[in-house]
Amino acid sequence: MTLPAITLGPASAGDLDGILLLQAANQIAQGGSLSAEFSRQRIAAMMDAMPLLVARRGERVVAYLMTSSPAMNADVPIIQAMLYAYGGPDDAYVYGPICVDQHERGQGLAQALFTELRQLLPRREGILFVREDNAASLRAHEKMGLRRVASFDFGGVNHTVFSTRR
Repeated sequence: MTLPAITLGPASAGDLDGILLLQAANQIAQGGSLSAEFSRQRIAAMMDAMPLLVARRGERVVAYLMTSSPAMNADVPIIQAMLYAYGGPDDAYVYGPICVDQHERGQGLAQALFTELRQLLPRREGILFVREDNAASLRAHEKMGLRRVASFDFGGVNHTVFSTRR
């Protein structure tokens, strides 16, 4: 059996259910490493305001990369902590979360989504955080050329702040 090819592109309203399913499957309570959970309404608002990219295998969302203005998610405590540690320039954006289905990892989807995003926002700095106990994500972001700019503790867990500015 041949699997459908993976395609990348901007998310649409039709992708919301798939994004929510992937987000739910990757929450810390489910054994994943996502540090925040966004509602359907917030994801739709993020999609309208900034690039939200998805990878699809056929019709199924197998990865996503969210972006937002710092103000859009400033009410999320962990994002507040990140921005306090490193806020970046006035036109900076919050990069992430990025999430790849567990069965699709190791195929370069995170890198492909990041490359697509850099083409859409070539001169703006993205800021993100990664839990320091998430070695795979730390390695992936370093491999993509992101640089460590700060660190912070949130809820007793250490986090590294990365910048897309090289």
